[in-house]
Formats: sequence, structure tokens, C-alpha cells
Amino acid sequence: MAAITPPPSRIYLLRHAEAAWATPGQRDFDRPLNAKGYADAELIADKAADKGYRPDLLLSSTAARCRDTADAVHRAMGSTLELRFVDELYNASPDIYLEIIDAQEALGSVMLVGHNPTMEQTLEALIGHEALHQALPTGFPTAGLAVLDYDSELTGWQLVDFVID
Repeated sequence: MAAITPPPSRIYLLRHAEAAWATPGQRDFDRPLNAKGYADAELIADKAADKGYRPDLLLSSTAARCRDTADAVHRAMGSTLELRFVDELYNASPDIYLEIIDAQEALGSVMLVGHNPTMEQTLEALIGHEALHQALPTGFPTAGLAVLDYDSELTGWQLVDFVID
């Protein structure tokens, strides 16, 4: 498991919602959400808000599909939620995701909106291989939100909820 210790004491990992296929000549980076993806992004954002999940900071990849997903979260959780777009979250390794989380030392909670397989690998680094496969036997779905809390008595990060649309 990763050696990130609080703060933050809560981490939210949100995989972007379903993206459209690239049109001829379109870069992967520029693919927006498809119609299902837009609906799923709104649903997952509303479900998270209804459960009282609200990070102190929302960090999103600058890729179009992540921006679209993050915008839905921002709308659902209110305009006072600080939203930042981070270029390094696109095509990043799990180590980069973990470094970005670890750098948020002045915050109680942080949400990352990013990509697979990095999102799943980051979750695995935090909770371990067995816990990941017990919780997500078929992998990290699009518009899936992992909620992790740090438990010093259990010596690490625990997946406390996984929200899907």
C-alpha cells in the first residue's frame, strides 16, 4: 500500500464517465463524453452530493472527458468547491497520481478525476491487491467513485464506499 498519510484524510477517486469514440483526426485528449457519459456524470455527481461527499479540492485531468465529468461534480456540489485542472493527470502513472494527492497536505479531502488504468492502479496502491479485487472484481467502471479514509489503527487506507450510477 502507498505510504501517503494524512492529511488529506479522505481521498475520492473518480474515473471519468463514458467518452465518445474519436472522430477522424480527433486526438484522444479531445474526446468529450458521449450522451450516456453526460447522464452518468450527472448521476454520479448527484449521488455523491446526496451522500454528503464533498472534497475540499477537486483536481481533474485537462482531457475533455475528465473536464466534462468534473464540471458535473462542480455543479452538483456548489460553486464554492475549488476546481483545478491539472495537465499532469493525463497519461500519468499511478506514482504521479499519488504524488499529486500527497502534495495536498493542507487539505482534509481531495478528489481526483482521471483515467484508467491509472485510476485503478492508484486505488490498488492505496488499498492493496486483495482489497481491490474483492471490491471491484471486474475493474474500475467509468463514472465510478472510490471513497477512501485513512485508518491509523488498520494501518492504512480503507475503501469505505464505491459509488456507481
